[in-house]
Amino acid sequence: MKLEGKVAIITGGGRGIGKAVARAFAREGAYPCLVARTAAEVEAAAAEIGCALALTGDVSRLEDVERVVAAVMTRAGRVDVLVNNAGVQPPVGPLWENDPDEWLKTVLINLGGVFLCCRSVLPHMIRRGRGKIINLSGGGAASPRPRFSAYAASKAAVVRLTETLAAELADCNVQVNAIAPGAVNTGMLEEVLAAGAAAGEEALSKALEQLKTGGVPAWAAAELAVFLASEESGRLTGRLISAVWDEWRSIPERIDRIMAGELYTLRRVSKGS
Repeated sequence: MKLEGKVAIITGGGRGIGKAVARAFAREGAYPCLVARTAAEVEAAAAEIGCALALTGDVSRLEDVERVVAAVMTRAGRVDVLVNNAGVQPPVGPLWENDPDEWLKTVLINLGGVFLCCRSVLPHMIRRGRGKIINLSGGGAASPRPRFSAYAASKAAVVRLTETLAAELADCNVQVNAIAPGAVNTGMLEEVLAAGAAAGEEALSKALEQLKTGGVPAWAAAELAVFLASEESGRLTGRLISAVWDEWRSIPERIDRIMAGELYTLRRVSKGS
């Protein structure tokens, strides 16, 4: 099994992509530690998966994050993998109509949560001389997403944080990568549909089409997460990989060329490029 004996913290693990990642990790021999704000939800997910630990916590609160990491260290003695999946989408609508507190709360959860979880886990990984961090990107990270400015801006920032942190950890044998999961049918799709006209004609049209076709399956991102958490991904770091569009299974045979260039990164397109 690809993750035999690995201890993984997965935020937002009670449902959707996080739950799919936890299930895939358990299938590959890992011990997934699921984190979510709602106790009933995360406990049900852990019970369904079987060999998993359920923990409650808000990733935007330092005390919650430190408590979760301490609980995992006490229970398992180490953290091999961190999957930063927890995220929220509101507010929906033109930026000038958004509630400032709600806008900033989304940034605090989506970006601040990644920062706090990485900050709490990294001393343990650095001390052991190994670790894998996987951050979930999302719609708006690589292109504009009108009427979802807080979500888009925070997810773009997560991608840049991923690459920056990877550079800081270059000599620590800790790899940091991001996943673009594609349009997965989660609670966020339901939020777009519920927003109606406030989401904008384009976003609403895409959401209705996604609802009809079923969207991208959550297992696509989960399979990519298994790869990035395993030794197969090797020294790949600082990259944004699409679960839908990128041929990530061939990365091991292309690793030298990938790491020598800027493939799977967000860059300004300049004249002559």
